[in-house]
Amino acid sequence: WEFNGSFHQPSAFLMMGIPGLEALHPWISIPFCALYLTALVGNCVILFIIRRTPSLQEPMYRFLAMLAVTDLGLALCTLPTTLGLFWFNARRIGFDACLTQMYFIHILSFIESSVLLAMAFDRFIAISHPLRHPAILTEATVLKIGLAIVLRGTVSLLPIPFLLKRLSYCGRRELSHSFCFHPDIMNLACADIKVNVFYGMIVLLSTVGMDFIFIVLSYVLILRTVVSLTTKEESLKALNTCVSHICAVLVFFIPMIGLSMIHRFGKSHVPPLVNTVVAYTYLLIPPALNPVIYSIKSTHIREALLRALCRKRG
Repeated sequence: WEFNGSFHQPSAFLMMGIPGLEALHPWISIPFCALYLTALVGNCVILFIIRRTPSLQEPMYRFLAMLAVTDLGLALCTLPTTLGLFWFNARRIGFDACLTQMYFIHILSFIESSVLLAMAFDRFIAISHPLRHPAILTEATVLKIGLAIVLRGTVSLLPIPFLLKRLSYCGRRELSHSFCFHPDIMNLACADIKVNVFYGMIVLLSTVGMDFIFIVLSYVLILRTVVSLTTKEESLKALNTCVSHICAVLVFFIPMIGLSMIHRFGKSHVPPLVNTVVAYTYLLIPPALNPVIYSIKSTHIREALLRALCRKRG
């Protein structure tokens, strides 16, 4: 290993695939390729449909477009290292390249969390105050929310790479995954990481943690409104508009919380295979499933997709 400067930074880390199944990596890459292809094609289709369909120029679908862009970014962040490892056993990743990948993975994860919160707010306004919805969530307001989401994620995570660069690394150089994750890199250091742990926890709780709390609160208020509706048909219609979003929230937050808990509190007690499965579920399943969920559950998306296919065939 080569070291740079007085802080003993390694020139590279070694990424891990699926422990115990290294010989099967070429075969395991097949479902991974399918997931990446679904994520890339599905989210591009969602963006194309929203862009080309005038009836979808509403806050709900603008937030869905933000979600699709974020999912595309997440898929593209991990695709080169994951498939490179499975296909060519390319385990080595440079120190600075690892920090860059880690930074963008975490930024995009935080952005996705914030977009899901914005979508929950949109559903609350649409159900609880339908007449005021167009006036509250104007195009300018949606744009400001999008910019605030990106700014919050970028600024809150900006110190993380510098906090990692100040540490000394010695001994193990093997990461737990085929991508770079902040707690994973941090735990390879042979220096005091209390500042990293504290800052990482504060940022996680103040962003993703608060987002999740406000999403739950939004649905409590939505349920109160739905219960007060006069007919059962109205209640079911209102709830049906939230099904896709609820699925997206569960698919994103459950594996993310699980992975964070494993890395921070229980990594030594959890089998490596479980850790790996949770990590890939967190980064691959939401980008692949979200366009499928919205294509199936959203009547407007489905109809626009069918019209686009019919025009192409014609």
